[in-house]
Amino acid sequence: MAAPRRLLHDLCGADPARRFSPYCWRAKLALAHKGLEVETLPWRFSDKAAIADSGQDRVPVLRDGDRVVADSWRIAEYLEDAYPDRPSLFGGPGGRALARFVNTWADAVQIPGIAGLVVADIVPHLGPEDRAYFVASRERRYGKPLAEVIAGREQRVGQFRQAMHPVRMVLRERPWLGGADGPAYADYIVFGGFQWARCVSAFPLLTPDDPLHGWRGRMLDLFGGLARRAPAEDRSGG
Repeated sequence: MAAPRRLLHDLCGADPARRFSPYCWRAKLALAHKGLEVETLPWRFSDKAAIADSGQDRVPVLRDGDRVVADSWRIAEYLEDAYPDRPSLFGGPGGRALARFVNTWADAVQIPGIAGLVVADIVPHLGPEDRAYFVASRERRYGKPLAEVIAGREQRVGQFRQAMHPVRMVLRERPWLGGADGPAYADYIVFGGFQWARCVSAFPLLTPDDPLHGWRGRMLDLFGGLARRAPAEDRSGG
């Protein structure tokens, strides 16, 4: 009997090959870590009907046979529990709890920090039907034009880099957030944000001498260069 078809709705721009959601990247790397094949379906902001059966309107949405799972964290937990014979994303209950903390930290600190530096750079990658929605919704969120949101980023990026210092301190001691042996879901959480920025903006978030820069390069090379092969604006080595 053929294995159930596994599908992932994956945010893209006008070019269906440009996949830039940080949360979708978390899910794609989790699937790759588990060694699970998946077909990624390009999804745009205007395609909400395609995922209406998930009970919400955001991606990623994973379809694994007859199971529909939305939200990157829920997808990671689902994969860990549904495929216990595959490589672990968390390394046990303690690792799962710590990854949950990293997930919350990234959503509260890293993702907003990156957005304040690159959000306006997303707009040129969107088609007309998505551009108006994106600009209106984000300008409503910020209370000002997106050009003003990223204004002065050359001076402000230092604050973002300082906010990444806890991650940097860990990576000075070991090659992965998951430990010495290899990456874990915590790595995919944090990398998702940097990959999002890399896919839509050439603005340098990291300096070449930053341990985070070297770690990002290692992450780009995982799984046969899954992330490095993605269309991107930032083509620096790390």
